[in-house]
Amino acid sequence: MRAIPHVVNGHRLEEPGRSPVFNPATGEQTAAVPVPGAETVDRVVAAARAGAARWAATSLSRRTNVLFALRELLVRHTDELAALVTAEHGKTLADARGEIARGVENVEYACGLIEHLKGDFSDQVADGVDVHSLRQPLGVVAAITPFNFPVMVPLWMAANALASGNAVVLKPSERDPSPSVRLAELAVEAGLPDGVFNVLQGDATTVTALLEHPGIDGVSFVGSTPVARLVHETASRAGKPVQALGGAKNHMVVLPDADLDVAADAAVSAGYGSAGERCMAISVVVAVGEIADELVERIATRVDGLRVGPGDDPASDFGPLITGAHRDRVIAYVEGAAREGARVVRDGRAATGGPGFFAGPTLLDGVAPGMRCYDDEIFGPVLGVARAASFDEAVSLVNANPYGNGVAIFTRDGNAARLFTRAVSVGMIGVNVPIPVPISSYSFGGWKNSLFGHSHIYGPEGFAFYTRAKVVTTRWPQPSDSQIDLGFPRTR
Repeated sequence: MRAIPHVVNGHRLEEPGRSPVFNPATGEQTAAVPVPGAETVDRVVAAARAGAARWAATSLSRRTNVLFALRELLVRHTDELAALVTAEHGKTLADARGEIARGVENVEYACGLIEHLKGDFSDQVADGVDVHSLRQPLGVVAAITPFNFPVMVPLWMAANALASGNAVVLKPSERDPSPSVRLAELAVEAGLPDGVFNVLQGDATTVTALLEHPGIDGVSFVGSTPVARLVHETASRAGKPVQALGGAKNHMVVLPDADLDVAADAAVSAGYGSAGERCMAISVVVAVGEIADELVERIATRVDGLRVGPGDDPASDFGPLITGAHRDRVIAYVEGAAREGARVVRDGRAATGGPGFFAGPTLLDGVAPGMRCYDDEIFGPVLGVARAASFDEAVSLVNANPYGNGVAIFTRDGNAARLFTRAVSVGMIGVNVPIPVPISSYSFGGWKNSLFGHSHIYGPEGFAFYTRAKVVTTRWPQPSDSQIDLGFPRTR
């Protein structure tokens, strides 16, 4: 069985595989991931620390050139990377290419690092005294990434971390680890020095080792809420800055004045794309007023036209789930929905037969707080419809949810949209946009149980997270200024 390697100092490091990697479309094991011991973890971190020292001293123009080269290589190898993603994650090739494009967008933003890393200068704050600030890299950053975006999320983290002068130890998901190896090889080809971008395969024990390792200076994480909370607590106890993005239960509020065809298209696209395995997927459509029955019917009609199949089949609208265990978990929510009082409008369980980890699109009506199918993050192709009598009731439903990652509103009323964006306790909001993932010049992150730590990911907050500020106060005294003064320094 093929073993997935680590990448250290620009070279593959082979170890025996232990954790299985599957092709979700066939259910067959295709590879195995090593679980490194303490010696291997120490070796990777030591390589990163040596690389960080060299990279931090590298000129900003040189860093920019390397990132430009990486951007070109990612574009050139998009189809290759997409095939690796589809083979181990299962999403369609078109979806995988879209993921890579969003990752490339963040590399492009990081190419402006000379502008992003500028400090400030204040002249003559007192007689002969100037003050300036600068930002310096943390050192070595651990990037711990989820299975659902094995290229995009590593680039969300690595682009700004590398631009800021840090070395990166990428710990990818053990479920689809091959794209990370190719990313590391392309980074070396782009001109990154040895040790600056490393890949450490493994499992939860590997994550813990990185969180507690004294050679790791900062931690970026994306994953489920329980793990994000644990990562934040563990890294914080170890004295490390940490950004930990957790799960979601994203709502899409549809007001009575909305174009119902547009809203139905958006609900289906955002609810079932990538088999619902997106932290920004729409999980709950909130139908306001008397439009609910008609909206449910329009969504159901569109669901009937969806085709579930292998990700490399151009006819497939979405592919399988990541593992058989996760498929069974998703199906359990569908089986329990009717007992909880929801109406199963479309049942996706019929697609679970045969090889592969497939689940068809499920549509539930009448979901409400207190039902597991509403409360939990299902992370599969299950879309629920909740009903609200008014705008205020819909806002209250959104705000009562413990997650605060993304939300959308569909309406023609500009004032209602404005009130909504100000009233909801959610980090990312779409107005007639179902998946409001910000462009790279803004930062990505939610509120409440969707984020642990103070910093969102990529964009301006990414550069702030991966650097530390210094403020330098300078005085050039004249010879006649020599004196002893034990008072507290003042500027006036």
